Amino acid sequence: MAQAGVVLDQDQFTCSVCLDVLREPVTIPCGHSYCSDCIRNYWDQDEYLGVFMCPQCRQSFSPRPALARSTLLADVVDRFKRSGLQEVLAGGGGQQQQQTLAEANDVECDVCPERKNKAVSSCLVCLASYCQLHVRPHHESAVFKKHKLVSASKRLQESVCPRHDKLLEVYCRTDKRCICSMCLTDEHKGHDTNHDTVRLADERLAQQKKLQEASLKCTQNIKDVEKELRYVVRYIKHATEAAEEESDRVFSKLLRAIEKQRCDVKEAIRGRERAALAQTEQLLEKLERETAEVRRSEAELEKLCRSDDHLHFLQKCKSLHFPSKRVQMPNTDTFPYLMYKTMRGGLAELRDGLDESLQREFDRISDKVVSLKETSVPNEKTKVTIDAHILYDSEPKTREEFLHYYQDLTLDPNTANPYLSLSEGHRAATTRSEAQPYPEHPERFSSWAQVLCRAGMAGRCYWEVAWAGKGGASVGVCYRSMSRSGGGSDSKLGHNPKSWSLDCSDAACTFRHNKLSLSVAAQCGNRIGVYLDFRAGVLSFYNVSEGMLLLHGAHATFSQPVFPGFWVGLGSTLKLCSL
Repeated sequence: MAQAGVVLDQDQFTCSVCLDVLREPVTIPCGHSYCSDCIRNYWDQDEYLGVFMCPQCRQSFSPRPALARSTLLADVVDRFKRSGLQEVLAGGGGQQQQQTLAEANDVECDVCPERKNKAVSSCLVCLASYCQLHVRPHHESAVFKKHKLVSASKRLQESVCPRHDKLLEVYCRTDKRCICSMCLTDEHKGHDTNHDTVRLADERLAQQKKLQEASLKCTQNIKDVEKELRYVVRYIKHATEAAEEESDRVFSKLLRAIEKQRCDVKEAIRGRERAALAQTEQLLEKLERETAEVRRSEAELEKLCRSDDHLHFLQKCKSLHFPSKRVQMPNTDTFPYLMYKTMRGGLAELRDGLDESLQREFDRISDKVVSLKETSVPNEKTKVTIDAHILYDSEPKTREEFLHYYQDLTLDPNTANPYLSLSEGHRAATTRSEAQPYPEHPERFSSWAQVLCRAGMAGRCYWEVAWAGKGGASVGVCYRSMSRSGGGSDSKLGHNPKSWSLDCSDAACTFRHNKLSLSVAAQCGNRIGVYLDFRAGVLSFYNVSEGMLLLHGAHATFSQPVFPGFWVGLGSTLKLCSL
């Protein structure tokens, strides 16, 4: 471009540091000119060396040269600004750079003289932000080779040590804060540089890994706890279902005089179920709220992990919280125990007594059922914490401990095969060669010499059976939905997916379930103890003739209450033991 008859070179009026038109130009001893602020800031970075170089020709000077304003060059630059040459120079000789003016929330370029362009990068050494044009020297010049560029940020001042005015690039694990290199020789001088003080990047990686591991563990614990809580809901429903069935069976034989009491007991059971479910669902709701909080923390952690700013990561990661405490689960073992033990005993007395004793025993049962709310579920102040390793009461070991869960069972004549003869108050069964005069019933086994007990089980239960005879016997449990008709495997105890059994004889002992058949090496004996932990999915058979010998332990996921069931061989007798 020509101005006043003189051919001009635009490089003569451009600062090689900021690549903009010279502002308050100064000329250093080697003859190159720069903006006054640009050359001062450039030399300030190397002042501790005592040697000052030209950014272009690399000529060094010592001591630091004094800078004086170049009046002639400043006048020429001013003339170009007034004539509009500045726009041409900034455009690179007609090649207009794609620049964007900074808006309210954007980071502004620290070099642009008047209208600020949007910064695209920030330098952690210069502690300045640059637009697309003014960041070019950092990419093209060897002078800025060691400078660290990050995405444009407004938090550059947070990267500077307020005491030494140096870049924060070290993390002190002793004091748990970021420091500069000068702090290492000052207040942190006694700290172990191999262990207590590390680079920001190293500490960021360590803490990021730790937080990610905590996040994964917390997420898995939440899933495990949620699964367990939902199982507790189903477990309570199963226990309630079994208790309802037993109460219905007993009350169906009572007179109209106790109809009101039957309804009251049923409502009491339902009331306790609602209370138990309400408390458990409250725990689920609290767990879901904690899940949402953890997810928010995970999202924030993921956002921080994508950031290039180590300092920002370390300052913000302390606010992330991934709880790892334990959940206090509802104690549901007492629920079915009281439901069966106290209610059934009380109902037997109701059935045999007068109106006055009926009312007295009913009040006693109601009080005990109400106590389930206090013994089986936590109160409203129970806090949900997260831990997949939920502690339960230990399994019983001795016979005395098993007897704590003892159930006084009776056989259901409506299920007995016609060739089974029931005696001793429906507590003993013997297979006969002639059919018994039983009425037809849809629940009666038509082909196999089998019988079920009246009550279904859905908790921790224990009962004992004595058998005798050359025909042998089978002791087991089944779902109420197991088939009763025909001579196929779907109605035979232990030969389908709805039943489990231990076949006993003088010669052998075999456990059966569905298509599984497992021989038991130990002698089964003539007295068998059966232990059921419905919630844990444990079904165990013991020889209690002498001591307490485990014959076989099965594990299953019970989906509904199970009923004790028995097969009795021809010429054999089976009896429910009473304690």
